[in-house]
Parts: sequence; structure tokens; C-alpha cells
Amino acid sequence: MSALDPPDTDAGSDNDPAAPSLPPRERGGGGVLDREYRALSIGIVSVVLLIAFEATAVGTAMPVAARELDGVALYAFAFSAYFTTSLFGMVLAGQWADRDGPLGPLAAGIAAFAAGLLVSGTAGTMWPFILGRAVQGLGGGLVIVALYVVVSRAYPERLRPAIMAAFAASWVIPSVVGPLAAGTVTERLGWRWVFLGIPALVVVPLVLALPAIRRTASGPADPGAPAPAFDRRRLRLALGISLGAGLLQYAGQDLRWLSVVPAVAGAALLVPAALGLLPRGTYRAARGLPSVVLLRGVSAGAFISAESFVPLMLVTQRGLSPTLAGLSLAVGGATWALGSYVQSRPRLEPYRERLMVAGMLLVAAAIAAVPLVLLPAVPVWIVGVAWGFGCLGMGMVIASTSVLLLKLSAPEEAGTNSAALQISDGLSNVLLLAAGGAAFAALGGGAVAGHSVAGAGASGAHPVAFAAVFLPMACVALFGAWVATRVRVPQAAGHPPVVPE
Repeated sequence: MSALDPPDTDAGSDNDPAAPSLPPRERGGGGVLDREYRALSIGIVSVVLLIAFEATAVGTAMPVAARELDGVALYAFAFSAYFTTSLFGMVLAGQWADRDGPLGPLAAGIAAFAAGLLVSGTAGTMWPFILGRAVQGLGGGLVIVALYVVVSRAYPERLRPAIMAAFAASWVIPSVVGPLAAGTVTERLGWRWVFLGIPALVVVPLVLALPAIRRTASGPADPGAPAPAFDRRRLRLALGISLGAGLLQYAGQDLRWLSVVPAVAGAALLVPAALGLLPRGTYRAARGLPSVVLLRGVSAGAFISAESFVPLMLVTQRGLSPTLAGLSLAVGGATWALGSYVQSRPRLEPYRERLMVAGMLLVAAAIAAVPLVLLPAVPVWIVGVAWGFGCLGMGMVIASTSVLLLKLSAPEEAGTNSAALQISDGLSNVLLLAAGGAAFAALGGGAVAGHSVAGAGASGAHPVAFAAVFLPMACVALFGAWVATRVRVPQAAGHPPVVPE
């Protein structure tokens, strides 16, 4: 049935006991902007728009903030602190949404997101700045899982690729406006106003999204069944995985021999917690849901870890202003949306696995090409071109993992499985940022703090520190191309979806 076809009136009515169990939304023929979905779609896309604007704006201001707070050596930690606390927020949101619906975690997440921005924007040193990023990450973890549950409950399967494509498209304008606005504000008013100004934008998503979610996706998945209790074991595991990831990240930034102690403690907390929270077989790329979850982590971790260092490299090694450094990644918003649109086409559904493999190969090639700009003879615009192709691949991969996860999840498991997907995403970001940050610091990357924005490129100091971040991440992305070949369960096998223990 196409989006223009009328509903099938022969399928029975909602009052007919002989009607199929399929909910009315599944039998309709409208699109995501049809009257039935319009308010909800605009509302939740506005939430993603806020997150997108924050990510692009903060990424642009981060090099200046780190330098002024004398914290370039902790640069990676400022990013990974967000992902570390988001891990706990994801598990909490999954259980909260499965029990009471996505409205509560979404509202609480947006509030924490704004509070974290205020803390970072008023920080006087790097560690309070990182604390604000951690509070923001807790909110982000709550929000992203709640949005997945909204999509699972409110939209039929045929519309989920389209709403995921809309999520990706909402990054296009922020990817262009965000760096330009943040760079201008940073250069004229100071980096703090980038953080302090964004919380004002929270009002729009609250007004648009929350009433629509209350009408269409609030409450437990099965109102007639007793509300499930919070799984305290999973919450303890979530706390363990967050603390463990934080300790590993701290050890990666402190290269003294004493850092072995927090590294061992972090691994002891993180490994068993990850095994308990992710689907069985994730670590060995078992076919089906485990490989979907693993691919999400591999792709996001490699890409985000590399992207976090691109503005810093352009500012310190090639002398770009924060505005131009941020704009070098702007084209990626449009190509990411294009990749997500491509995967949403119904006629390409049989080729989803091939699209994901191709997407990961594009990501690997883009990450490997970016450090070429460390050579003075290579023009800076190479970064924008390469990152555009990388974002095209990410658009195909990230949206596809979301679609496949919801397809393999029963409604009452959507929160838990969505949390597992996001845990893989966030945990991989933390671990790979820790590894990249450690390599960056060990090779003297922290010394770039002494450079000025205007004249950083003259000395060309420490290019190896940047190369040590990008090239290993390209190898991780290549591994992701192999994982993408294992996301589908063979039809003949008849295996049921694998859910977390």
C-alpha cells in the first residue's frame, strides 16, 4: 500500500471483534505529516533539531573553551563525559519508558540537557566545564531513548524509515547555521554565550512535543497489564558501566603509571556491566540484533571520535578561525540527511545490508582522508569534501540500525532494546575517545594549548598526535563494514529476535 492509498475498509473496524489485531495506525495510509501524525512529527523532530544545533554549535566553540580554561589536554574528556553519563540515562530511560511511557523521561531529559549547558557555560576551570557536559549527557541519554520509544509506539513500521529520515534531515540547517552562529558568537562575545544561549531554545520542543506525545504515546505499552517494576539489577549495571567508562577515560588522560589503578578498576566495572546490558552475542557479532547493536557502536564511535578532533586540528594546525573550522563540516549535515533519505526508500529495503556495508566503507575512507590536511600542500577544503562523503555513509548506516532494531523488537521491549542500541553507541564513543585522547596526549597533543587561533598553523606542531587519532578510527570503521554483513538473520534459519539478558 502506498502513502496515497486509502485505508482498507474491508479489513474490519475497530469495533468489530473479527478485525485483525493490527492497530488502526498500522492500517492507515497517511505519511508522517498526515493530519494524524503532523503535530507529533513536528514536535519530536524539533527535539532532534535542538540536539543537532547544540552538537554543531558546541563543537565549534569547544577548541576555544578548552584553551581558555587551560584544558586542551582534557579535550577528549570534555566530549566523552557527555557519553559516559548518557549510558546510565539510556538504561534508566528504557525502563522508565517501558513502565510509564516516554513522556516522563523526555521531559526530564530536556531539562537536564539545558541545566548541563548552563553549568558548562558558567565554568571557571575545565573540570566544572566537564561536569556540565556530564549533566548534559544524562539528559541526552534520557531524550534519545524516549524518542525511539515514541517512534515505536506512535508510528507503524512502514513509516519508521521516513521519520528516521526526518530526524536526519533536521541536522541540515543546524550543520550550516550552527557553526556560523557559534563561531560568530565565540569570536565577538565569547564561547560562554554559545552554551548559555542554547537553553532558551528548549521552550520550542517542550511546547510542540510533549502535548502530542501525551495524546499518542503516553502510558505503558499494554495498559491492561500490571506496570513492570524497575529492574534494579539493570540499573546497577548501568551505573557500573558509567563509572567504569569514566575511570577508563580518566586513566587515558593521565599517562602516569598510577593511572593503571583507575584503568583496572574501570575495566572491572565496565566489562561485566556491558555483557549484562547488551544482547547476547554482541561482542562476537552474532547475526541479527546483536550485530545491529554492535554496528551502531562501531560506526558512531569511530565517526564521533574522529570528528571531535577535526575543528581542533584545523584551528591549531592550519590557522582557521573557529567559524571556518566548524563550517568545514557543514556540508555533512546535508549529505547525512541524503543518506538517511536513500535508506528510507521502500524499493531499496531488500538491499539494506549492502547499503550499510557501502556506508561504512565511505566512513572509513573519509576518516582516513582527513589527516591529509596536516600536509601544508593539501588544501583545507579536502576536509569538507571527505566529511561530506563520510556523513553520507553515516546517514545510511545510523538510520538503518534504528529501523532494524525496532523491526526486531516487540512493543514492550522497545525501550530496553533501544537503550541497548544507544548504550553501544555511547560506550563505543567513550572507549574510542579515551583511546584517541590517550594517543593524542602521549604524542604531545596537549601542547597545542599554547597556539593562538590566528597563527596556529605556522608552527605545524604535533601533526603526528592528530594522525594517531584518525588512522586507527579508519580501521575501526573498516571493521564495521564486516559487521554490516551480519545484521540480517537468514530467513531459513527462523531465529527469533535476540533480546538483552
